[in-house]
Amino acid sequence: MSETLERHAFGAEVGRLLDLVVHALYSEREIFLRELVANAADAVDRRRFGALTDPALALPAEAKVRIRPDKAARTLTISDPGIGMGKEDLAQNLGTIARSGTRAFSQSLAEAKPDERPSLIGQFGVGFYSAFMVADRVEVTSRRAGSDEAWTWASDGEGEYTLSPATREEPGTDVVLHMKADADEYLEPLRIETIVRKWADHITVPITLLRDGEEVSGNEGTALWRKPKAEITEETYTAFYRHLTHNFDTPWATLHWRAEGALDFSALLFIPSMKPFLAVEEERESKVRLHVRRMFITDEAGLLPSWLRFVQGVVDTEDLPLNVSREMLQATPVLARIRRAVTAKVLSELKSRAKDADGYASFWQAFGPVLKEGIWEDAEQRDDIAGLIRFRSSAVEGWTSFADYVSRMKPNQEAIYILVGDDTKALASSAQIEGFRARGIEVLLLSDHVDAFWPERLDKFDGKPIRSITQSADDLSAFAPEGESEGEAADLADLVPKLKEILKDDVTDVRASQRLVESAVLLSASSGGPDLQMQRLLRRAGRGFGAGLPVLELNPRHALVRRLAERAKTGEDIAEAAQTLLDLAHVQGGDAPRDPVAFARRVATALAAQG
Repeated sequence: MSETLERHAFGAEVGRLLDLVVHALYSEREIFLRELVANAADAVDRRRFGALTDPALALPAEAKVRIRPDKAARTLTISDPGIGMGKEDLAQNLGTIARSGTRAFSQSLAEAKPDERPSLIGQFGVGFYSAFMVADRVEVTSRRAGSDEAWTWASDGEGEYTLSPATREEPGTDVVLHMKADADEYLEPLRIETIVRKWADHITVPITLLRDGEEVSGNEGTALWRKPKAEITEETYTAFYRHLTHNFDTPWATLHWRAEGALDFSALLFIPSMKPFLAVEEERESKVRLHVRRMFITDEAGLLPSWLRFVQGVVDTEDLPLNVSREMLQATPVLARIRRAVTAKVLSELKSRAKDADGYASFWQAFGPVLKEGIWEDAEQRDDIAGLIRFRSSAVEGWTSFADYVSRMKPNQEAIYILVGDDTKALASSAQIEGFRARGIEVLLLSDHVDAFWPERLDKFDGKPIRSITQSADDLSAFAPEGESEGEAADLADLVPKLKEILKDDVTDVRASQRLVESAVLLSASSGGPDLQMQRLLRRAGRGFGAGLPVLELNPRHALVRRLAERAKTGEDIAEAAQTLLDLAHVQGGDAPRDPVAFARRVATALAAQG
């Protein structure tokens, strides 16, 4: 083993991050202790779980996290008998902050309001570095369970860290903070005890504090999810939620229940009130923690489907063995039944809360796109999810539901109409919607990425088929416009065949449209083909061959179309105008012209001719 002290640079970006942690989060300095204690408790849990299959990792009889303030030396030490870290672990976990999303953290911190900033610490996985808010120097001495080697990682947070060989009698980790001159309060046992009880009272690993030369208990250590609801205050729930999730908001919903009978488990779940700074779209798996008889087993048991991954919490069961393996978890019918029960409970809670439109709107804005994934993925729950989803509408302000839409349908209206795109405001003014608005038919406006997919799986609601208006031109024939039509309709008998011939490689058909009122043209999807938004996604993914060609629809009452019809009738060459017309349809649909340079040239020529 080399005795040479190794020096490693953090790098410029990491140095900037440390500066942000130390200064931008200054008003919430006490969270450093929450983070370090939580890390220590997790290390103990990991070693305990590993010992189920590897006796060499067995914990000492009284495994606990110890906190030792030393006023004379001006140090605060947090020790644990957990899994420990080797040299490479220290370098990766403590020396490479970029693994925690440095750039995203820095950007979000700069954009966040002051009262939102503390929550960034836990969400970006940089909790350990909050130690530099109160310490001039941090030393971490660790020995991995099953190894005889120990190493010390040390840094003053100024751009580099060192690694050196060390000694530690037992596996585990000591974190030693050399406190700053203005951090005296965190050397006071009573202050430390207050912080631990605030943030870590429900950690099941015992936490002790050295006070007046004696070790005293620092936390209650009770599994909150096993206590009766009547004994728990909202403040206690919120404190546990913040400890568990590293968020600082108040949960939007708290679900706490005990299942007994065919299944025996306790559950405490939370739905956040705000979307995390790291989008839940980036992480596809549910991270609800599975405990067996209070012992943490894993947060990768998939206790909820991916479309409920914003739900966080704990499920603790008596019906699984402590030494359950990951492979066994995937195969055991017990866990499958627990999953169904927990999913049903969350859906029931959402149905209940959806009755409060204002309160539900805040949840929907944060997590609606994730919930909609369930319609695509989960055939069993599809109908239940459909009743929970909300939309913007061409007819009403705010959010509306399928049920609300059905209650407003016209007497002879058979279908629910939707329009999918990238932006709700653009959809509301789209040419696609003109004919429906003229006939007083409401259209639901869908602008989330997942909206291009799930309507394929949900073909109807309450017996009413769901149709994209880009594929529903024929439906308008059953409705008369509610106002007078402006302008005389042109005879398109000569124009349509010529346009079909000129544009045969770009469209499947050219036809007169009933849906246009103000616009000259639009593109629609051919019958049996994918919706226009799906076609756009296919093209963006390099799969244009699967998208098919659109239909070009003409407004026979528009001045531009009437003029082209006259030119076609007299035999004029309309090839250039036809190409421009098609590009105009692409542009107003939110797409780029097929050849932007040629389009610009044709428009410039047309404008010059007018001058």
